[in-house]
Amino acid sequence: MSRFFAYISRMKHIKRWGLMPSFREENIQEHSLQVAMFAHALALIQNKRYNGHLDPEHVMALAVYHETAEVITGDLVTPIKYYNEEIRSAYKKIEKEAEERMISMLPEDLKEDYRPLIQPSDPEEKLLVKAADKIAAYTKCLEERRSGNMEFIKAEQQLYDSIMNMKLPAVEDFMRECIPEFNVTLDELNEH
Repeated sequence: MSRFFAYISRMKHIKRWGLMPSFREENIQEHSLQVAMFAHALALIQNKRYNGHLDPEHVMALAVYHETAEVITGDLVTPIKYYNEEIRSAYKKIEKEAEERMISMLPEDLKEDYRPLIQPSDPEEKLLVKAADKIAAYTKCLEERRSGNMEFIKAEQQLYDSIMNMKLPAVEDFMRECIPEFNVTLDELNEH
């Protein structure tokens, strides 16, 4: 019996932004879907505009599974996770153990197919997924601010700076061309 998919389906119960009061709660399952959509777009932009050689569908799959460990660890809030190098290093070990545990729940003949999705090794792919992860967090901040929640203003600015400091042209294009529309109303989105 494989428990992997039953376990991973519990992603919908892991809440993000644990220290922040939210207008709308977000879980890691819905977050992962948004990251996957953004990562796919980033890979396409990289290939079409910047001579990239990425497999957009593979990058999208990496993003789908990028929070797998959190089914076991929960979502440790960023200020704690990155408080200092000792905590960051210890948490990386915990994440690795959680990933290994999740992989061990797969049927034997599928483990090595899922390992590279749960523990990716290609630096360029990992970087695009990381960028997509930050962009998804940034759009959450925009949503909260539009709803009148001032709690996310500092996180919004920090995420924006962090995204732009990545100095990735595909990411900069996506931020310039796609993200401004997250600040408009549904009626404005429907205008021709």
